[in-house]
Amino acid sequence: MFRVVLITGISGSGKSVALRLLEDAGYTCVDNLPVRFLHEFIASTREDSLERVAVAIDVRSPGELAELPGVINDLRAGGTAFRVIFLDASDHTLQQRYSESRRRHPLTDKLQRGGKTPSLQDCIDTERELLAPLREQEHVIDTSDLTPGQLRAWVRDLVQADRAPVVLTFESFAYKRGVPGDADLVFDVRCLPNPHYDRALRPLTGRDEAVAKWLGQFGSVETMIEDISGFIRRWLPLYMQDTRNYLTVAIGCTGGQHRSVYVVEQLARRFADHSPLLVRHRAQPPA
Repeated sequence: MFRVVLITGISGSGKSVALRLLEDAGYTCVDNLPVRFLHEFIASTREDSLERVAVAIDVRSPGELAELPGVINDLRAGGTAFRVIFLDASDHTLQQRYSESRRRHPLTDKLQRGGKTPSLQDCIDTERELLAPLREQEHVIDTSDLTPGQLRAWVRDLVQADRAPVVLTFESFAYKRGVPGDADLVFDVRCLPNPHYDRALRPLTGRDEAVAKWLGQFGSVETMIEDISGFIRRWLPLYMQDTRNYLTVAIGCTGGQHRSVYVVEQLARRFADHSPLLVRHRAQPPA
Protein backbone atom coordinates (compact mmCIF):
# COMPACT_ATOMS: atom_id res chain seq x y z
CA MET A 1 0.00 0.00 0.00
CA PHE A 2 1.34 3.43 -0.98
CA ARG A 3 1.63 5.71 2.04
CA VAL A 4 3.11 9.13 2.75
CA VAL A 5 4.37 10.54 6.04
CA LEU A 6 4.78 14.30 6.35
CA ILE A 7 7.07 15.55 9.12
CA THR A 8 6.56 19.17 10.05
CA GLY A 9 6.57 21.42 13.10
CA ILE A 10 8.63 23.96 14.97
CA SER A 11 12.31 24.28 14.10
CA GLY A 12 14.44 22.60 16.75
CA SER A 13 11.71 20.17 17.80
CA GLY A 14 13.36 17.05 16.34
CA LYS A 15 12.34 16.81 12.68
CA SER A 16 15.82 15.63 11.64
CA VAL A 17 15.69 12.82 14.21
CA ALA A 18 12.27 11.71 12.95
CA LEU A 19 13.28 11.88 9.29
CA ARG A 20 16.43 9.81 9.88
CA LEU A 21 14.35 7.17 11.67
CA LEU A 22 12.03 6.91 8.67
CA GLU A 23 14.98 6.71 6.30
CA ASP A 24 16.40 3.83 8.37
CA ALA A 25 12.97 2.17 8.25
CA GLY A 26 13.05 2.04 4.45
CA TYR A 27 11.20 5.24 3.57
CA THR A 28 12.30 7.36 0.63
CA CYS A 29 12.90 10.71 2.36
CA VAL A 30 13.03 14.28 1.07
CA ASP A 31 13.79 17.24 3.35
CA ASN A 32 12.61 20.83 2.86
CA LEU A 33 10.39 20.10 -0.14
CA PRO A 34 8.55 23.22 -1.40
CA VAL A 35 4.78 22.87 -0.95
CA ARG A 36 4.15 23.55 -4.64
CA PHE A 37 6.08 20.40 -5.56
CA LEU A 38 4.28 18.03 -3.17
CA HIS A 39 1.62 16.86 -5.66
CA GLU A 40 4.22 16.32 -8.37
CA PHE A 41 6.60 14.51 -6.04
CA ILE A 42 3.96 12.08 -4.79
CA ALA A 43 2.77 11.40 -8.33
CA SER A 44 6.32 10.59 -9.45
CA THR A 45 6.93 8.24 -6.50
CA ARG A 46 3.74 6.37 -7.38
CA GLU A 47 4.99 5.93 -10.92
CA ASP A 48 8.29 4.60 -9.57
CA SER A 49 6.37 2.03 -7.47
CA LEU A 50 7.74 3.36 -4.20
CA GLU A 51 5.46 2.25 -1.37
CA ARG A 52 6.70 4.36 1.55
CA VAL A 53 7.62 8.03 1.24
CA ALA A 54 8.47 10.63 3.90
CA VAL A 55 8.63 14.37 3.34
CA ALA A 56 9.73 17.17 5.68
CA ILE A 57 8.19 20.59 5.11
CA ASP A 58 8.64 23.48 7.51
CA VAL A 59 9.00 27.22 7.90
CA ARG A 60 11.95 27.38 5.52
CA SER A 61 9.30 27.86 2.80
CA PRO A 62 7.05 30.36 4.65
CA GLY A 63 5.44 31.87 1.57
CA GLU A 64 3.74 28.57 0.74
CA LEU A 65 2.83 27.24 4.18
CA ALA A 66 -0.69 28.68 4.04
CA GLU A 67 -1.40 26.36 1.09
CA LEU A 68 -0.22 23.19 2.85
CA PRO A 69 -3.45 22.24 4.71
CA GLY A 70 -5.40 22.46 1.45
CA VAL A 71 -2.83 20.38 -0.43
CA ILE A 72 -3.00 17.70 2.29
CA ASN A 73 -6.80 17.60 2.11
CA ASP A 74 -6.68 17.26 -1.70
CA LEU A 75 -4.23 14.36 -1.48
CA ARG A 76 -6.34 12.58 1.12
CA ALA A 77 -9.48 13.13 -0.95
CA GLY A 78 -7.65 11.51 -3.86
CA GLY A 79 -7.04 8.35 -1.85
CA THR A 80 -3.47 8.91 -0.65
CA ALA A 81 -2.79 7.48 2.81
CA PHE A 82 -1.34 10.65 4.25
CA ARG A 83 -0.11 10.78 7.85
CA VAL A 84 1.10 14.11 9.26
CA ILE A 85 3.29 14.33 12.37
CA PHE A 86 3.67 17.79 13.87
CA LEU A 87 6.63 18.11 16.25
CA ASP A 88 6.58 20.83 18.88
CA ALA A 89 8.47 21.86 22.03
CA SER A 90 8.24 24.54 24.69
CA ASP A 91 9.89 27.91 24.09
CA HIS A 92 12.36 27.25 26.91
CA THR A 93 13.37 23.91 25.40
CA LEU A 94 13.79 25.41 21.93
CA GLN A 95 15.96 28.24 23.25
CA GLN A 96 18.11 25.76 25.13
CA ARG A 97 18.55 23.55 22.06
CA TYR A 98 19.55 26.51 19.88
CA SER A 99 22.02 27.62 22.54
CA GLU A 100 23.60 24.16 22.71
CA SER A 101 23.77 23.66 18.93
CA ARG A 102 24.76 27.29 18.20
CA ARG A 103 22.59 27.22 15.10
CA ARG A 104 20.62 30.16 13.74
CA HIS A 105 16.87 29.98 13.46
CA PRO A 106 15.83 29.61 9.79
CA LEU A 107 13.70 32.77 10.00
CA THR A 108 16.54 34.98 11.27
CA ASP A 109 17.46 36.45 7.88
CA LYS A 110 13.88 36.56 6.59
CA LEU A 111 12.69 38.65 9.56
CA GLN A 112 15.63 41.05 9.51
CA ARG A 113 14.46 44.64 9.02
CA GLY A 114 16.58 47.76 8.63
CA GLY A 115 19.72 45.92 9.61
CA LYS A 116 18.18 44.84 12.91
CA THR A 117 18.45 41.12 13.68
CA PRO A 118 15.32 39.61 15.30
CA SER A 119 15.64 37.80 18.62
CA LEU A 120 15.31 34.04 18.80
CA GLN A 121 11.99 34.46 20.63
CA ASP A 122 10.71 36.70 17.80
CA CYS A 123 11.54 33.95 15.31
CA ILE A 124 9.85 31.25 17.40
CA ASP A 125 6.72 33.37 17.86
CA THR A 126 6.47 34.07 14.12
CA GLU A 127 6.99 30.40 13.30
CA ARG A 128 4.22 29.34 15.70
CA GLU A 129 1.86 31.81 14.05
CA LEU A 130 2.68 30.54 10.55
CA LEU A 131 2.23 26.88 11.51
CA ALA A 132 -0.82 27.28 13.78
CA PRO A 133 -3.43 26.12 11.19
CA LEU A 134 -1.49 22.92 10.55
CA ARG A 135 -0.88 22.20 14.23
CA GLU A 136 -4.57 22.44 15.04
CA GLN A 137 -5.63 19.67 12.67
CA GLU A 138 -2.83 17.09 12.81
CA HIS A 139 -1.14 14.80 15.33
CA VAL A 140 1.21 16.67 17.67
CA ILE A 141 4.17 15.26 19.59
CA ASP A 142 5.62 17.53 22.25
CA THR A 143 9.33 16.67 22.33
CA SER A 144 10.25 19.00 25.21
CA ASP A 145 11.33 16.28 27.63
CA LEU A 146 11.91 13.42 25.20
CA THR A 147 15.26 11.83 24.46
CA PRO A 148 16.10 11.19 20.78
CA GLY A 149 15.54 7.48 21.45
CA GLN A 150 12.06 8.10 22.82
CA LEU A 151 11.15 10.30 19.87
CA ARG A 152 12.34 7.66 17.41
CA ALA A 153 10.28 4.99 19.18
CA TRP A 154 7.15 7.16 19.22
CA VAL A 155 7.42 8.04 15.53
CA ARG A 156 8.05 4.37 14.68
CA ASP A 157 4.94 3.29 16.59
CA LEU A 158 2.84 6.00 14.97
CA VAL A 159 3.76 5.27 11.35
CA GLN A 160 3.27 1.54 11.88
CA ALA A 161 -0.27 2.05 13.20
CA ASP A 162 -2.91 1.03 10.70
CA ARG A 163 -5.31 3.69 9.51
CA ALA A 164 -8.33 3.98 11.82
CA PRO A 165 -10.93 6.65 12.70
CA VAL A 166 -8.94 7.52 15.82
CA VAL A 167 -5.42 6.60 16.90
CA LEU A 168 -5.94 6.34 20.68
CA THR A 169 -2.85 7.09 22.75
CA PHE A 170 -2.43 6.71 26.52
CA GLU A 171 0.51 8.71 27.83
CA SER A 172 1.97 9.04 31.33
CA PHE A 173 3.84 12.18 32.40
CA ALA A 174 5.35 13.96 35.41
CA TYR A 175 3.68 17.14 36.63
CA LYS A 176 7.05 18.38 37.86
CA ARG A 177 8.03 18.66 34.19
CA GLY A 178 4.75 20.24 33.11
CA VAL A 179 1.70 19.03 31.20
CA PRO A 180 2.70 17.77 27.71
CA GLY A 181 1.56 19.97 24.88
CA ASP A 182 0.32 17.03 22.79
CA ALA A 183 -2.39 16.03 25.30
CA ASP A 184 -6.07 16.22 24.31
CA LEU A 185 -7.45 14.95 27.64
CA VAL A 186 -5.53 15.26 30.93
CA PHE A 187 -6.26 13.33 34.14
CA ASP A 188 -4.46 14.04 37.43
CA VAL A 189 -3.81 10.94 39.61
CA ARG A 190 -1.64 12.64 42.25
CA CYS A 191 -4.44 12.08 44.76
CA LEU A 192 -3.81 8.31 44.72
CA PRO A 193 -1.55 6.48 47.23
CA ASN A 194 2.11 6.98 46.29
CA PRO A 195 4.54 4.01 46.13
CA HIS A 196 7.42 6.49 46.23
CA TYR A 197 7.31 6.47 50.03
CA ASP A 198 7.99 2.72 50.18
CA ARG A 199 11.77 2.34 49.93
CA ALA A 200 11.50 -1.08 48.29
CA LEU A 201 9.17 0.27 45.58
CA ARG A 202 10.83 3.65 45.03
CA PRO A 203 13.33 2.51 42.32
CA LEU A 204 10.66 0.52 40.44
CA THR A 205 8.02 1.73 38.00
CA GLY A 206 4.32 1.25 37.45
CA ARG A 207 5.17 -1.52 35.00
CA ASP A 208 6.71 -3.70 37.73
CA GLU A 209 4.59 -6.40 39.34
CA ALA A 210 5.40 -5.31 42.90
CA VAL A 211 4.19 -1.75 42.26
CA ALA A 212 1.11 -2.99 40.42
CA LYS A 213 0.24 -5.32 43.32
CA TRP A 214 0.73 -2.50 45.83
CA LEU A 215 -1.47 -0.03 43.93
CA GLY A 216 -4.06 -2.71 43.15
CA GLN A 217 -4.90 -3.13 46.84
CA PHE A 218 -6.46 0.33 47.05
CA GLY A 219 -10.09 0.78 46.07
CA SER A 220 -9.46 4.44 45.20
CA VAL A 221 -7.00 3.40 42.49
CA GLU A 222 -9.47 1.01 40.87
CA THR A 223 -12.25 3.61 41.11
CA MET A 224 -10.07 6.23 39.43
CA ILE A 225 -9.24 3.86 36.57
CA GLU A 226 -12.88 2.88 36.14
CA ASP A 227 -14.00 6.53 36.11
CA ILE A 228 -11.42 7.53 33.48
CA SER A 229 -12.24 4.46 31.41
CA GLY A 230 -15.96 5.19 31.59
CA PHE A 231 -15.43 8.80 30.54
CA ILE A 232 -13.39 7.80 27.51
CA ARG A 233 -15.80 5.06 26.44
CA ARG A 234 -18.69 7.49 26.69
CA TRP A 235 -17.11 10.30 24.69
CA LEU A 236 -14.77 8.49 22.27
CA PRO A 237 -17.59 7.94 19.69
CA LEU A 238 -18.19 11.71 19.57
CA TYR A 239 -14.51 12.42 19.07
CA MET A 240 -14.59 9.95 16.18
CA GLN A 241 -17.59 11.73 14.65
CA ASP A 242 -15.63 14.98 14.83
CA THR A 243 -13.39 13.72 11.98
CA ARG A 244 -10.55 13.49 14.48
CA ASN A 245 -7.66 11.19 13.58
CA TYR A 246 -5.87 11.18 16.94
CA LEU A 247 -6.83 11.33 20.62
CA THR A 248 -4.10 11.52 23.26
CA VAL A 249 -5.12 10.84 26.88
CA ALA A 250 -2.42 12.02 29.31
CA ILE A 251 -2.26 10.69 32.87
CA GLY A 252 -0.06 12.65 35.28
CA CYS A 253 1.45 12.10 38.70
CA THR A 254 4.27 13.89 40.50
CA GLY A 255 7.27 12.05 39.06
CA GLY A 256 5.69 10.13 36.17
CA GLN A 257 7.17 6.87 37.44
CA HIS A 258 4.62 4.91 39.49
CA ARG A 259 0.94 5.94 39.60
CA SER A 260 0.55 7.49 36.14
CA VAL A 261 2.45 4.61 34.53
CA TYR A 262 0.31 2.01 36.30
CA VAL A 263 -2.94 3.76 35.37
CA VAL A 264 -1.88 4.06 31.72
CA GLU A 265 -1.02 0.36 31.58
CA GLN A 266 -4.37 -0.57 33.10
CA LEU A 267 -6.28 1.69 30.71
CA ALA A 268 -4.43 0.14 27.78
CA ARG A 269 -5.64 -3.28 28.90
CA ARG A 270 -9.23 -2.06 29.11
CA PHE A 271 -9.03 -0.58 25.61
CA ALA A 272 -7.09 -3.43 24.02
CA ASP A 273 -9.97 -3.91 21.58
CA HIS A 274 -9.34 -0.46 20.06
CA SER A 275 -6.97 -0.41 17.11
CA PRO A 276 -4.60 1.30 16.74
CA LEU A 277 -3.73 1.81 20.39
CA LEU A 278 -0.44 3.40 21.49
CA VAL A 279 1.12 3.54 24.97
CA ARG A 280 3.76 6.12 25.92
CA HIS A 281 5.65 6.88 29.11
CA ARG A 282 7.38 10.27 29.08
CA ALA A 283 9.47 9.83 32.20
CA GLN A 284 10.90 6.45 31.17
CA PRO A 285 12.80 5.02 28.19
CA PRO A 286 10.85 2.74 25.80
CA ALA A 287 10.40 -0.86 26.94
